[in-house]
Amino acid sequence: MRKKSGIAAVALGVAAASLLSVSGASSHGYTDAPISRQKLCADRTVRNCGDIQWEPQSVEGPKGFPSGGPSDGTICAGGNSRFAQLDDQRAGAWPATKVTAGQSYTFRWQFTARHATTDFRYYITKNGWDSSRPLTRAALDPQPFLVVPYNNQQPPATLSHSGVIPAGKTGRHMILGVWTIADTGNAFYACSDVQF
Repeated sequence: MRKKSGIAAVALGVAAASLLSVSGASSHGYTDAPISRQKLCADRTVRNCGDIQWEPQSVEGPKGFPSGGPSDGTICAGGNSRFAQLDDQRAGAWPATKVTAGQSYTFRWQFTARHATTDFRYYITKNGWDSSRPLTRAALDPQPFLVVPYNNQQPPATLSHSGVIPAGKTGRHMILGVWTIADTGNAFYACSDVQF
């Protein structure tokens, strides 16, 4: 009887370790400057966020944006229906970071798991975008305004880099940060509401 109990305990331990390693594999990184929607949820600044409040680092989806990646309307959640609250515009109630058009800004990522990285790309919505609707590719300027190559290196636990926010922007906009992983088929997505 002890032998069967021991085997069962070992099997249970292996299953638990496998589950932890699988769930740990989905935990990686998010932006906190400008503050992303997932970070606002994790900080409890915004309520009714669902599972993302416990996993702000997990907004992972297919890479290749904008030709690939999450489908339109699901971009802020990385295509993950579990985090659909991030795609809800909440009638413009998401807190927005104040930024200045044409000025340098320091973007910052926080990482809970570091990966070999292709690059970081930043997109911004077009003037006149409909901020009441979930984010689509058509709402974004077609080219990223900042690309930071990372040459398959692993970033540190916190990474900052500077870039100039496009001139000519006024009012409320959204910045989409995309962290592209070099050695998997995925990228991480972070939507940040900003006010010019």
